[in-house]
Amino acid sequence: MNSDARIVKPAHSKVQYNQAEVQELAKCAHPVTGPKYFITNYVYVQNVTRGKVKFDLYPFQVELIDNYHNYRYSVSLISRQMGKSTVAAAYLLWYAMFNDDVTILVASNKHEGAMEIMHRLRYAYENLPDFIRAGSLSYNKKSIEFDNGSRIISQATTENTGRGLTLNLVYLDEFAFVTPRVAKEFWTSISPTLSTGGKCIITSTPSSNEDQFADIWFQANKRIDEYGNPKEVGTNGFRPYFATWEEHPDRDEEWAANELAKIGEDRFAREHKCSFVIFEETLINQARISSMESKPPIYVENQVRWYKDIVPDATYIMALDPAMGTGGDFSAIQVFELPSLVQVAEWQHNKSPVEVQLKVLRDIGKKIEAAGVSELYWSVENNTLGEASLVVIRELGEDMFPGQMLHDPGKGGQGKLRKGFTTTNRNKLEACAKLKSWIEMDKMVVYSRNLISELKTFVSSGAGFEAKTGSTDDLVMALILAVRIICLVASWDDSMQNRLTTRFDDEHNPIDDDDYDPPMPVAFL
Repeated sequence: MNSDARIVKPAHSKVQYNQAEVQELAKCAHPVTGPKYFITNYVYVQNVTRGKVKFDLYPFQVELIDNYHNYRYSVSLISRQMGKSTVAAAYLLWYAMFNDDVTILVASNKHEGAMEIMHRLRYAYENLPDFIRAGSLSYNKKSIEFDNGSRIISQATTENTGRGLTLNLVYLDEFAFVTPRVAKEFWTSISPTLSTGGKCIITSTPSSNEDQFADIWFQANKRIDEYGNPKEVGTNGFRPYFATWEEHPDRDEEWAANELAKIGEDRFAREHKCSFVIFEETLINQARISSMESKPPIYVENQVRWYKDIVPDATYIMALDPAMGTGGDFSAIQVFELPSLVQVAEWQHNKSPVEVQLKVLRDIGKKIEAAGVSELYWSVENNTLGEASLVVIRELGEDMFPGQMLHDPGKGGQGKLRKGFTTTNRNKLEACAKLKSWIEMDKMVVYSRNLISELKTFVSSGAGFEAKTGSTDDLVMALILAVRIICLVASWDDSMQNRLTTRFDDEHNPIDDDDYDPPMPVAFL
């Protein structure tokens, strides 16, 4: 018997199965647990130092398989040398052998990359016991065809890759490193195939934050519904998965330090921390953001997320940043308690008309007022769409809203005061500076996971700050309006003003600021 006969099972081979083998085959073929069982028990890989070894999955690799299997579309941002291509090769082998008449396309940024994945797939296949592996009709470096009608085809990613094929599963390896023009044309050509029932798996380390992979990744991470509640998949239907070098159990700080010394900070950030090439300065210090911990709402009422019970003797402010309500930007409401500067409640929705947005604001106010609160202040941003909010408020009457509506301080001699708060680049920057100071000095307490997520992508842009490409900042803009309202209220209250200018420790005790060097102020250009 020649070597090919040993490593490749001929098509339609007659195999005598014993009872144990039948049971094992059934476990591997199970539509839910089959992939993990098959890979864990029967797939072998080539280890750099130990040679042929059983594929002992790390915890993050198990999660990766679950993502591949349980979601039609999966996109993974994973650092280098984490075994993501090996995991994908093992899963593709299972998918082809245990699903009849499927066509799988393996595409990589380079021809050599696609060949490497096929090599790993063939190695796994060749080391399977005969009673597990499917018979092969065709077996070569670029493709494999099994006797159950399924086949795996590998190609380099070009504008025409996969065109004309009926594909059941597409695997794209290191998609971020495909030439941008080619990636865009390829994605345009392959999308119709996926929309008719195809499955797609994408894995990559990051490159530019404006390429096709980045666009897919950012859209996949927009996993909140119209009310800001979490969803399993993003707006494009993809389930995202993220893993950096820390997830690898064989890597520690010593490994990271050695690698950092070899390749430099920028490359380490991209290759191992999965940072996109274009580095942007966040408004809030990144170390502070990373230490901020969200907490789930204590209850949700009419889609308003409440993080703290109402205290009758406290002061409350409510800020509404309105939106069109047509499914695009979110309208958002932030509620804070004074003088503690603790977030009390939050609401967001991208399909509510202005009338509904104001009704929600009024209902929140009524709930606060009903708890015995005597000091309640509120306002709305009045730029562009905000003008429609002022019309609705005027029609309903301010007296229909609990509490007192606040406005930008009047400017004597410049005509009638315009209600609400007008946002300019200057006062937005001033509010951003206040927000930065309050959070970094532990004065303001934010509980919302969605808001903290937006703060992580609220970055410097020109002479100001805004959401980075692919992200949103609606909750942050409502927070900035809340900051402006708080500053206005504090201007009437010396005790509140002292609160805003004093630093506190983790137990909210005042800190002696004699040795404190405050953060650099935001420059106004």
